[in-house]
Amino acid sequence: MLNVSRLLCAQSVFVCLLLTAAGSTAEAQTPSINPALDRQLSRIDLGVLGVGVFNKNSNGVATVNGHPNTPVTLNPSNTAGAVVSLRYTVSPLVGFEFNYGYARYTDLFTPFGSQPNGGVQQNASEYTFGYVVHTKKQYFGVTPYASGGAGTTVFRPTPGGGLALPEQARATFYVSVGAETTVLSPHFGVRAQYRQVFFKAPDFLTNYLTIQQRTTTYEPGFGFFLRF
Repeated sequence: MLNVSRLLCAQSVFVCLLLTAAGSTAEAQTPSINPALDRQLSRIDLGVLGVGVFNKNSNGVATVNGHPNTPVTLNPSNTAGAVVSLRYTVSPLVGFEFNYGYARYTDLFTPFGSQPNGGVQQNASEYTFGYVVHTKKQYFGVTPYASGGAGTTVFRPTPGGGLALPEQARATFYVSVGAETTVLSPHFGVRAQYRQVFFKAPDFLTNYLTIQQRTTTYEPGFGFFLRF
């Protein structure tokens, strides 16, 4: 049922983008009464990408059951998520973006308190700002780009599987490379992207989960963008 709901949601987003792109094309065919505003709007695009979320394992030491320097392994599960990006592109070499990323997965810590194994199910929400550069020309019909930036990721343990642990925010850095091209309309296109996100492993303010290690998430993705 959850997969069906996600599919219907993705289809709804796709249809909305198509309808908006069609409307933008129709408006572009009429004379503009405010060219300056149109120029600014033409620099803005909204992208919605589905991504795979592949988390790197981490190893460290923590205080477990009163024993300091106990080896602890963090094995996050892999999942699927989404990244929504709002961009403002002044020129191929000058652009800015705001990203919101979402994924839901489980951090498996071994050992976990008084238990041999335990996992923390969480919703991870990324909020980052970055700089974007595009190439000045297309290659094989697509425009490559690269971006990088920083922000925060908030890890929120779920009510059912989060073991009543508190939420925690971690400073986050990211880099990405990708390519995009318009289809159907100058206002609508497709985008393929590969991101790498860096942050400190969450410990949910709990000493037996504090391994003091930085970790990485790999996020290949594909989706659509709407250019105003």
